[in-house]
Amino acid sequence: MSIIKNLILVSFILLNMSLVNAEEIKKVLKNKDWETYVVNNQNGKVCFAQSVPILQAPKKDSREARLFVTFRPNEKISDEISITSGYEYNKKNSIMARSGKYKYKFDISQDNFAWIANNAKEKKMIKTMKRGSRIMVTGYNQKGSQTIDHYSLLGFTKAYNSAKKSCS
Repeated sequence: MSIIKNLILVSFILLNMSLVNAEEIKKVLKNKDWETYVVNNQNGKVCFAQSVPILQAPKKDSREARLFVTFRPNEKISDEISITSGYEYNKKNSIMARSGKYKYKFDISQDNFAWIANNAKEKKMIKTMKRGSRIMVTGYNQKGSQTIDHYSLLGFTKAYNSAKKSCS
């Protein structure tokens, strides 16, 4: 499946999670600041770990931001990192994640979601997330204003392992 089709599928799943029947989405784990979910749909099982920011800047803007690591075994996709900051990204500016001395650029953005295109980079970021305590995601809205979402990594490893195991 092409990367564009994959992006559309992930966008569809994530944007429409609120429309999914309770029988189709199951919370598997809540550990500290992370949760694991399993969704069964016509394309098969999708498992993901997710978190919401513990701090957002600017503070005056309340946004529905999330950080995800997703597994879709029917499509042979694992360790897929995606984010949403709750607004449509500005294509002129880079979307970056930073934890300690490590930086990761999100290569692809579509509407209000962004992804890292290289699975090897995703695996490196996951290693960083397992070792770290916080990761910050910097994005830019359509007006060019910067936002920074701070995510706690407390509970990440358990949630990640649970999502991976649920889709293995």
